[in-house]
Amino acid sequence: MKLLDWKRTGLFVTAALLASPLAALELKETPGLDASLPPVAERVPSEPLVVDMEAKGRTVGQHGGSLDTLIGRSKDVRLINVWGYARLVGYNDRLELVPDILANVEVEDGRIFTLHTREGHKWSDGDPFDAEDIRYYFEDIVSNENLTPSGLPPFLVVNGKGPKFEVIDDTTVRFTWDDPNPLFLPELAKSRPPFIYRPSHYLRQFHEKYGDPDFITKEAGKVKARSWAPLHNKKDDMYNARNVELPTLQPWVRKRDDSDLRFVLERNPFYHRVDSTGQQLPYIDEIIMTVADGKLIPAKSQAGESNLQARNLSFSDITVLKKGEKQNDYVTALWSNAKGSEIAIKPNLTVKDPVWRELLRDARFRHALSLGIDRVLLNRVLFFGLGTPGNDTVLAASPLYKPEFTSKWADYDPEKANALLDEIGLTERDDDGVRLLPDGRPLEIIVETAGEAQVQEDALELVSEMWGEIGIKLFAKPSQRDNMRERAIAGDLVMSVWWGFENGIPTSEMPPSDYVPVRGDELSWHSWGDYYETQGEGGEKPDWPPAERLMELYRSWLVSKTPEERTKIWEEILQIHAEETIHIGLVSGVRQPVVIKDVKNVPLEGIYGWDPGAHFGIHRMDEFYLSE
Repeated sequence: MKLLDWKRTGLFVTAALLASPLAALELKETPGLDASLPPVAERVPSEPLVVDMEAKGRTVGQHGGSLDTLIGRSKDVRLINVWGYARLVGYNDRLELVPDILANVEVEDGRIFTLHTREGHKWSDGDPFDAEDIRYYFEDIVSNENLTPSGLPPFLVVNGKGPKFEVIDDTTVRFTWDDPNPLFLPELAKSRPPFIYRPSHYLRQFHEKYGDPDFITKEAGKVKARSWAPLHNKKDDMYNARNVELPTLQPWVRKRDDSDLRFVLERNPFYHRVDSTGQQLPYIDEIIMTVADGKLIPAKSQAGESNLQARNLSFSDITVLKKGEKQNDYVTALWSNAKGSEIAIKPNLTVKDPVWRELLRDARFRHALSLGIDRVLLNRVLFFGLGTPGNDTVLAASPLYKPEFTSKWADYDPEKANALLDEIGLTERDDDGVRLLPDGRPLEIIVETAGEAQVQEDALELVSEMWGEIGIKLFAKPSQRDNMRERAIAGDLVMSVWWGFENGIPTSEMPPSDYVPVRGDELSWHSWGDYYETQGEGGEKPDWPPAERLMELYRSWLVSKTPEERTKIWEEILQIHAEETIHIGLVSGVRQPVVIKDVKNVPLEGIYGWDPGAHFGIHRMDEFYLSE
């Protein structure tokens, strides 16, 4: 499984385009579109992305219809920009990175990136999309200190320096760094990408450099913005789908602002993909996203109220969903969850308490905790034995996978766990048989939960019984996500339960940022991540040898030039996690239910993840169509 397919010339090519010339393709008009729109030949690029459905094992679809889906909160309307997954470059279902909005990318020496847009490509309002829209992003947004006071985002900075940016011609731009930038292309393919292009024809009117001052003042007053910059930032809403006036390149666009409970997303008539019969994608006319109580979404899905549903569904809903299939004429597909572990217990290695800090950083203690858990029993009780007991690490679908990464220190061996705890010196116990910390406190671990997943609390109840057998008392403390993070920031969080690594299916070309201390929102090491994110102004510099080595490896990845280099780096990172048991993963490979009702081309087996994956995005939702 390969992510990037580079030729020796550095050309980044796509297998998604048909070899046959566009001249041989007879474009077909889409029924039901506004008659005032130009003909399809003028709406799509001169060389659109042509999808060969048969080669993908799919059927050619038919235009029309509305697809109903349920969301748990109003702001989830932004998922339309995730599921649509039109990206400059994006992952396909084989985890290969291929051009999409771009016609192609040329990469030289891992540091010079030449991006080619498609001639004749247009925004959803019919205005041209070209090099100017990328220039506007780079020069007028992220290089403008009023709009981006923090400076260039990290993926555009290499060794403290930004790129040289050039507009080569109307459809070509070039980013050049002094050193390799392996972060650049993967960042563009994220479920929430940086959108390094903007509809400049729309946003210019709100920019002090281009807009009329009187107009800007008037518009700023309408939204209570103090100046042009917050006004521009409010209008510049590529991800959240809140500004219905903002043009897009996604397959569906929000044009109405008449409800916060029911969102209608209409087809983009200028979308850049067509099928091999000449039909413009997407097939489906409208996506209707209706807000419902998240706890009721499984029941509503079972009642047939959704055509396509995965959001707010979990493994525990599968039995109920399966029972309703025949009566309400839907199918419950079981996709592979891409997380490294469905449940992971996370010791906070930067906890403030010095006794806990020393103990949690002792590998023998973490190994004892891991060996004290019967994962086979957990899997059987919580997941009917359908998951894979083991560590929080990469899954078998990843080309980086090794069985030992899953199994190291993950067997159930309470005798060995007790021996390790004794070896540390935790031999004293209280009258209840609970071991005592070096300062005499009982070894009582408070594991905090966000209260967002009942299965995590159920797992802790079982783990509590198991750890009791090795002299450790576990208290599960329900909390909230924001509170947990605040306690991690303050250094008060000792241990938490969360999902495992978001990306359990990485290739060597994907940045290992989940696996190293570079993110302040990681509950295992907030202070180290904060130190990296603030460039040493906050947090703490890593002072634990495994963390120091992880940072060395990450920096090596950032300047690497070849897949072979990156593979070697990834393997050592994963080996450190296996040896150190930094996260105590429980069970992986738990299935994600996907309810499919009257929708064709939805795979019965698929990958369900955020990055990579974009939920439905990696499976190209624009190719789905309604059977009725």
